[in-house]
Amino acid sequence: MSEPMLPLSIAVLTISDTRTEETDRSGQALVGCLADAGHRLADKRIVPDDIYRIRAVVAEWIADPAIQVVLTTGGTGFTGRDSTPEAVGVLFDKEIEGFGELFRQLSWQEIGSSTVQSRCLGGLANATVIFCLPGSTGACRTAWNGILAEQLDSRHKPCNFANLVIPERGQHV
Repeated sequence: MSEPMLPLSIAVLTISDTRTEETDRSGQALVGCLADAGHRLADKRIVPDDIYRIRAVVAEWIADPAIQVVLTTGGTGFTGRDSTPEAVGVLFDKEIEGFGELFRQLSWQEIGSSTVQSRCLGGLANATVIFCLPGSTGACRTAWNGILAEQLDSRHKPCNFANLVIPERGQHV
């Protein structure tokens, strides 16, 4: 008999100068994915692509002991005001280098060399795992299906990020 999946408390932040709750397909896709996997939505917000507003929301969630995972979507490219890596990366205690590398490998199969323009990243801060994803719905699904679904599932072996952020597991980073 396998052990039950332990649901995580996940916050979703959409970073966009133009999206609203009605037009936020990427954020809604992430909410759907986490709900379908049995996790809990802790909070969902939309902020403009402004380095300090992004950083303020993510820092608030990192400081909240009830939030175990933060997923952001948007602002990871090279155009205009894209500033998610600069806003969030400085908050990490540890960077998850392999996340961006694996995401781009998976994305290569879907969009080819355009994947090099993705500056998605992951990290850990205050026992919270954070993943910054591109703003396209397809990229969010690629990250969820190819990486996050397993890594946020406490049953995934040999290791996963869920067991690092679940307090009763006693394995905080």
